[in-house]
Amino acid sequence: MTSPAHPDPLPTTPPTRPDPHAHADRAASFDRDADVYAQVRPGYPDEAVEWLLPAGARHVLDLAAGTGKLTEAALVVLGRRDPAADVVAVDPSESMLDQLSARFAGVAAHRGTAESIPLPGASLDAVVVGQAWHWFDAEAAAAEIARVLRPGGSLGVVWNVRDTSEDWVARFGEILHRGDALEPVEAEPRGPELGAAFDTVEARTFRWADRLPAAALRTLAGTRSYLLTLPDAERAERLDEVDALVETHPVLAGRSEVRLPYVTHAFRAVRR
Repeated sequence: MTSPAHPDPLPTTPPTRPDPHAHADRAASFDRDADVYAQVRPGYPDEAVEWLLPAGARHVLDLAAGTGKLTEAALVVLGRRDPAADVVAVDPSESMLDQLSARFAGVAAHRGTAESIPLPGASLDAVVVGQAWHWFDAEAAAAEIARVLRPGGSLGVVWNVRDTSEDWVARFGEILHRGDALEPVEAEPRGPELGAAFDTVEARTFRWADRLPAAALRTLAGTRSYLLTLPDAERAERLDEVDALVETHPVLAGRSEVRLPYVTHAFRAVRR
C-alpha cells in the first residue's frame, strides 16, 4: 500500500486579530517588539522610587517588570542604600523578560502574574509595580501581594503620565487615544484598591522630563497598547500623524531632540 503523493492538507484557522477595545488583547500586546519598548519607553525619577521604597528594604520585587524600566531605578536607589539589597523581577512575557535579563544579568527573572507570583510567602520587604496595575485583577493581585510581603512590608504603584498642559503633548495624546474605548490611565490615575491587608494608601506626584530624539516619538507611539492592536493600515496612519506633528508643530519642528514632560503619580501602602 502506498500513501497518496499529495494528501489533503489539514484545515487551518486564520489567526485572530487582536481587538483594540478588548482588555485582555491589549494586556497581551506588549510581547510585540519588546526590544523597541526597552529602547524608547521612559524610566522613573529617582525621587519617586526613593519615596516608594521603604527605608531598610533589602528584598524587592518588581512585579509586571516588563523590560526592567522600574527595575533599573530600584537598583539605583537600593544600591545607594545597601549594596547587598536585591531586586527580583516577575512578568508574564518571556520576550519582555529576555530584554530585562540582557540588561540586568544579576536580577533573577521569573515568568508569573500579579495574581500568581512564583515566590514564597512573607519573603519580600517591598513590591513595586510600574505602569501595570490597570492590567491586574485588583482584588486577586492585592491578596497575592499581601501573601509575598512580610508584615510591615510596602507596596508601591507608579505611573508616568504625559503632561498635557503643553499643547504638543496634548496633540500627541489625542493621536494615540482617538477612538480608544478603554479609558486611558492618563485620564485619571487612581491609587490601587487593596483591601483590609493594607493600611491607607498614600499618594504623591513628581514632575520631570524625558529627553529623546524627535524621530523617536513615532517609535514611542508604536509601543502603546492601543496602537499595537490596531489594524496595520490604521496603525500606520496614526504613526504618520505623529511624524506630521513633529514636522509642523512650532515647538518640535526642526529639532533633533525633544523634551517630553511627565507627571509621575506614585502610591504606597504598608502591609498590616
